Amino acid sequence: MMRILADENIPGPVIRALRQRGHDVLSVREVIRGADDCSILDRAQREGRLVMTFDKDFGELAFRFGLSSHCGVILFRLTGANPETDNARVVASFGSRHDWEGNFSVVTDNLIRIRPLPRSQS
Repeated sequence: MMRILADENIPGPVIRALRQRGHDVLSVREVIRGADDCSILDRAQREGRLVMTFDKDFGELAFRFGLSSHCGVILFRLTGANPETDNARVVASFGSRHDWEGNFSVVTDNLIRIRPLPRSQS
C-alpha cells in the first residue's frame, strides 16, 4: 500500500481505482483545493505521501529551486488521446514499481524514467 497525494489534475476514476486497490489516496481537490505546488509538496512531506501529478512545475520546484520531497513525485506525461487508456496506464504504473520514494519519476505512454530527488539539507 502506498500513501499518495493526488494533485487536482488527477482524474477521479484514477483516484477511485487506486483506493480500490488498497492505496491511501488523498485528493488535493478534496482536502486542499486550490493549494499551490509548494503547499502540496509540504503536505506530502509532512504526511509521508507520494505526489502524483500531470503538472511539470513539480520538476522545476524539485530541481531548479532545490525544493526536496523525500516522499517522491510522479509526473505523468501521457498522450491524452484516450482518457480511459491514460487512466489505466496511471493505475498500472503503481503496480509496476516499488521504488517511487525519494525519486522524481516521469511516466510516459511507453517508458518510466526515474531520477533521485535532491536530499534535504536538514
